[in-house]
Amino acid sequence: MPDLAEVSEWYRSDARDLPWRRADFHRTYAAWGTLVSEFMLQQTPVTRVIPHLDAWLRRWPTPTAMAAASPAEVVTQWANLGYPRRALWLHGAARAVAERHDGVVPRDVIELLALPGIGDYTARAVAVFAYGDRHPVVDTNTRRVLARVIDGTAQPGPPSRRDLETMQRLLPDEDAESALFNAAVMELGAVICTARAPKCEQCPISGSCRWFALGRPIGEDTRRRQAKYEGSDRQARGAVLRMLRQTHGGVALEDVIPDWPDSAQRHRAIDSLIVDGLAEAADGLLSLPR
Repeated sequence: MPDLAEVSEWYRSDARDLPWRRADFHRTYAAWGTLVSEFMLQQTPVTRVIPHLDAWLRRWPTPTAMAAASPAEVVTQWANLGYPRRALWLHGAARAVAERHDGVVPRDVIELLALPGIGDYTARAVAVFAYGDRHPVVDTNTRRVLARVIDGTAQPGPPSRRDLETMQRLLPDEDAESALFNAAVMELGAVICTARAPKCEQCPISGSCRWFALGRPIGEDTRRRQAKYEGSDRQARGAVLRMLRQTHGGVALEDVIPDWPDSAQRHRAIDSLIVDGLAEAADGLLSLPR
């Protein structure tokens, strides 16, 4: 196993100054701030998340405050972050924290996993980045770094437990250093060891990287491609939600994006939002969930 200690030193001097990494953020919002940031950062660029995160935490600085909000308020506040089901999952998690944990986000990974909408990555991220515990945290960026440095491949294969086991072996023994190392490898993948244009000349561990030593072979890219947004069902769903956020009391079903060019897609968008709990239909009206 290569020695990747230089990653932590690089992170200490070169890491981006992001809100959720600041001491005052943790003093103000504790683990709740970390949990909200992790929900928002899923499949969403950092630059889009930062203003939404600030507005969200100003409005709901604790899980208990958010638990008292309605689903409609939560979906409206989510605005254009995308994948709005995350807003409802976060709302469910806030309610569970308020009801089961006296309003304090739990520290234990098993207890975190028991909260609605929280998977293995988010549970570990909260335990590590909010509480400083020693667990491997593996996201897409981490997996790409591990694939290149250790396996010598340009892109990682499908997610597996092997990624966690590899990261576990690399972690420093001391809790604080372990948490920092998790963040450092993730940051390296986000800004240096990127998917399409890696900056190997700036990488602090290029001398330990098997992929770099092999001449950066391209190999097979098995990553799943995201479908184009323009003309997609996602775009139609977004248009429906945008209309509902701007309307109090609901919209007559026939007036919901009536000029959408694909009527079948329009119907699919409305139906899928109802199924996902992001909209309600009653008495001929479509509205945000009550």
